[in-house]
Amino acid sequence: MTQVSLKALANVSRDEFAAILAGPPERAAAWVAAAAHNGIVEAQAVYGQYLLDGHGVERNAGEAFVWFRHAARRDHPMAMNMLGRCYEHGWGTAACAPVAVYWYRLAAQAGLDWGMYNYASALALGNGIECDRAEALRWFRRAAELGHAKSLNFVGSFYEDGWVVDADASIALAYYRRAAEGGDFRGQFNYARLLAERGDIAEALQWLQRVPRTATAAFIAKMRGWLAASSVSAFREFERSLAASVNANTHAPTRAATNFMPEPQP
Repeated sequence: MTQVSLKALANVSRDEFAAILAGPPERAAAWVAAAAHNGIVEAQAVYGQYLLDGHGVERNAGEAFVWFRHAARRDHPMAMNMLGRCYEHGWGTAACAPVAVYWYRLAAQAGLDWGMYNYASALALGNGIECDRAEALRWFRRAAELGHAKSLNFVGSFYEDGWVVDADASIALAYYRRAAEGGDFRGQFNYARLLAERGDIAEALQWLQRVPRTATAAFIAKMRGWLAASSVSAFREFERSLAASVNANTHAPTRAATNFMPEPQP
């Protein structure tokens, strides 16, 4: 990796640094690494992400964990959240769900929407902490108020399923719509599904067609199962059009899926 001197780092302007970050990944990584090593907390968090993703540097989850921990200990909210992700998934450290929850809680309390979402998800699913859906809903709502699309979708699922609130399909539909408009593929699917139940097939199909743009392969496989089992011919036709573009190793489920619950995200 190219070495960046402290003098160069001190003299670079904000606009010049922004241009460096937008340029070749290897050069961006060198500058961010220099800033991280010189104690700039934001750079430490970003460099951790570069290492985790292999952006301009060789992927190294262990080193990513170290840099996330440096920044998290200096109260950087996203670093706290990513440290939680490392502990949840065993990225660069031993997996430990309760420790992941500890860092998610701190990120949430610091006002980070992703921290709120991941902490709420742990509470809702009882992952590393005792299940508490009422508290989970409180945190999902706080993130939703910030416009966090995945949290909007999860609040919709609370109202659809009647978790700690009275079931209300109309309220669920409104939350799913906002999640869909915010770009969440689960929100797009759930909004389309409820639209279809109300007979608005044309608009539902429009939203279903957006899902594969950002959805995971596993989610597309589940959606294909739902489409294939549908009584709506347009949905079955859409499933057949998806089949050609789906990895040959991905198999649709044999049972129709309904409200797919989202997983925690960075």
